[in-house]
Amino acid sequence: MRAIRVHQTGGPELLQLEEIDLPQPGPGEVRVMIRAVGVNFIDIYNRKGQYKSELPYTPGSEAGGEVHALGEGVEGLAVGDPVAYAMHGGAYADYAIVPAWKLVPIPPGVNTMTATAAMLQGMTAHYLSHDAYCIRSGDTVLIHAAAGGTGQLLVQMAKLRGGRVIATVSTEEKAALARERGADEVILYTEQDFEAEVKRLTGGRGVHAVYDSVGRDTFHKSLNCLRPRGMMVLYGQSSGPVEPIDPQLLNQKGALFLTRPSLAHYAASREEIRERAGQIFEWINNGELTVRIDKTFPLEEAAEAHRYLEARLSMGKVLLGTQQGRAKKLDQIDRTIDRGDVVDEASWESFPASDPPSIRQEAWGRPGPPHLSTRRRPPGGSLWRSRWPPAGSA
Repeated sequence: MRAIRVHQTGGPELLQLEEIDLPQPGPGEVRVMIRAVGVNFIDIYNRKGQYKSELPYTPGSEAGGEVHALGEGVEGLAVGDPVAYAMHGGAYADYAIVPAWKLVPIPPGVNTMTATAAMLQGMTAHYLSHDAYCIRSGDTVLIHAAAGGTGQLLVQMAKLRGGRVIATVSTEEKAALARERGADEVILYTEQDFEAEVKRLTGGRGVHAVYDSVGRDTFHKSLNCLRPRGMMVLYGQSSGPVEPIDPQLLNQKGALFLTRPSLAHYAASREEIRERAGQIFEWINNGELTVRIDKTFPLEEAAEAHRYLEARLSMGKVLLGTQQGRAKKLDQIDRTIDRGDVVDEASWESFPASDPPSIRQEAWGRPGPPHLSTRRRPPGGSLWRSRWPPAGSA
């Protein structure tokens, strides 16, 4: 089987495609045949050595596919079942061994790519909005990087909970996307001082909570955006880690609260994982949550996927496709998957998350879902329509 291996920390060029032995599941474990892999910033932190991993290792902590083999004592799953998971290493590969309790069955109506894209970032957005700081109706929150994969989902969940969302993004294109997802106010931090704008938009009161995945570049100004007793939720460090601070600073700025959470502590059991993922899949099926897949790379181009994500070019989820089994090898797929959007047949840069049956069959090795013709129309959206492949394609 193929796998991406890291033998030393450093740049993306160190992500090497290798042939390794097919792993065997032990008691309580499942071998998953992987169809799609989520690419996340934590993969970059690990590759750079910011988070320590024992070398050599196979990166990736999120994937979707099918049950391929069961270890002793595994119940409730069968070979061929579609499943997705997050928070378990070794996903940049054709197959992975995963503890059965971390696997979530993919329900009818949600395809493998969408499920994979929704797992880590979706559960992250869920615990951020429901637990790390539980948004209440009428709260005003500031969400940085609102056009990224987690940011888009967090904006939508904040709105589902009745919050007012102030979003920051870097470009007009990303601003339009944040507004599509429901942001009430959008600040272009490349052109405006986001601290001053937040104070203006809140009448000088500040926000109830800040959700900050950027880290070093935004942390101190984000503290200044909080109202007294506000909550700073620092859940990432895409610009670098935050320097240590004196806790007295929180007192001086209004008895602020600071938390540095991670998903592992909010999805620590089978019940918690399935509860969060189950609600996310329900929202997707009901048309209440849009999952945008921004770009998909073949497994062997994992280094390019990392470069793309590090350059902050993404406006949604970045995936690797293993193109297993019957799947024919495709070149890099440059496309956007956005549930409910009408396909741009001229440029072929976007198509909905309910991908056409031929894509499912040829690129991902599974037949198209029978429910496509009866999919519920999302609020304000359109049912997809497309011809695939486009004229002239091989």
